[in-house]
Amino acid sequence: MAHWELFSHPADIGIRGVGPTREAAFAQAAIALTAVITDPKKVEPREAVNVVCQEDDDELLFMKWLAALLYEMDTRKMLFSRFEIQPIAGGLRATIWGEPVDVDKHEPAVEVKAATYAGLKVEKDQAGNWLAQCIVDV
Repeated sequence: MAHWELFSHPADIGIRGVGPTREAAFAQAAIALTAVITDPKKVEPREAVNVVCQEDDDELLFMKWLAALLYEMDTRKMLFSRFEIQPIAGGLRATIWGEPVDVDKHEPAVEVKAATYAGLKVEKDQAGNWLAQCIVDV
């Protein structure tokens, strides 16, 4: 079953997404990224933004995906809570939904500065589930 979670790290925070496909795991990791900042349930999926990431390597694609999300959050001053991802040749295409940051409503806890290569892993387990994880710098 697809899910997201945070995991402890001495200085920063780990995010992890698990799902039946690579794209589902990436989407769950994106929810975990939002959860570092605020409760994802507080973020209404009111505005759609399209994102395209190109990279043949799964781990590097995951890093580009997270960097793209952080870029959209920063430049649009938005938080996102819904993610639909489709595989494309050499990468992924996604539509992400969210709303502008409202400090009173979202009560942001921290700012995620970047996704790091620490703890980076994108893999399919023996049961066929995909896992995507890394440490984010807060």
